[in-house]
Amino acid sequence: MTSRGTPSRFLQSVLQNGVGRYVCQLKRISLIFSKKGQSSLGAREFIEEGVVDFAKKNPGTVVYVSPQSCRIPKIVAEYLNGTVREEAITMKSSQDISALVKKLTEQSGLDIIRIRKPFHTDSPSIQGQWHPFTNRPPSIGPVKPRDGQA
Repeated sequence: MTSRGTPSRFLQSVLQNGVGRYVCQLKRISLIFSKKGQSSLGAREFIEEGVVDFAKKNPGTVVYVSPQSCRIPKIVAEYLNGTVREEAITMKSSQDISALVKKLTEQSGLDIIRIRKPFHTDSPSIQGQWHPFTNRPPSIGPVKPRDGQA
């Protein structure tokens, strides 16, 4: 926690993901819905229309479809780092569910928090950050505007 009261950290990737090859962090996704419930209508449409396309596009993700007698249909996403996210899909359309599944696929499973700086290194330089005037000799003096003659 910081003085602002919100958690923060430096920008990082999960296990240097993307430096070599990209590994999707979503391990398993489960769609839990009711066969007859009105609130599961969009989930049933998504299962009929889009779940096969999603499975073909994401071969590294296991997709479970579980028809259960439940009031609240939901999507349970499990990530490689052990994080489990549950999202309620009550009264959502097939397109909304498709967008939600895409969002869950693109996430890493880490909590969404404030980033401290746009850059970070594990071995910082003792000289400080480079800028265009780092090696400029002090005898030249500061940069001044040109005279009015052009």
